[in-house]
Amino acid sequence: MRPEIDSIYGNRLRVRACGICWSDDKLLMVNHIGLSEDSFWAPPGGGVEFGESVVETLEREFREETGLAVEPGRFMCVCEYLSRPLHAIELFFEVTVQGGSLAAGKDPEMASNRQLIASVAFLPFQRIRELSTGQRHALFEIYTSVKDLKSASGYWKI
Repeated sequence: MRPEIDSIYGNRLRVRACGICWSDDKLLMVNHIGLSEDSFWAPPGGGVEFGESVVETLEREFREETGLAVEPGRFMCVCEYLSRPLHAIELFFEVTVQGGSLAAGKDPEMASNRQLIASVAFLPFQRIRELSTGQRHALFEIYTSVKDLKSASGYWKI
């Protein structure tokens, strides 16, 4: 993990709003660099800011990360990630695309020459499952098929 990530996100609890966005059986994923030694693929999402609703966070994060306007739908599940120095409570919602154009976005917390987002893409679920454990969000260790993820519910410590 790059040192600036630790200084921005480390040693504090972070509540994140994350979206599961399907196109047929392909899932929208963001490829991050600098979080681990490899690239890391995860559904779009990010930190809830003080005074901002979870729905507003989802809408903002999708605009920032993917260029898409979305409408949040059903609440799906909670994943708690705790691996010092990071601790996150991630709230996953179904989202549907309402407009915009898919493009890799920017992390406003990071300098322009130190961005985390390498690319965004709708990936076939099987392709996500073929990534190594360290290259994909732990959500894909819990939900191992399209059917499982589409019916996701509950609380998971990952």
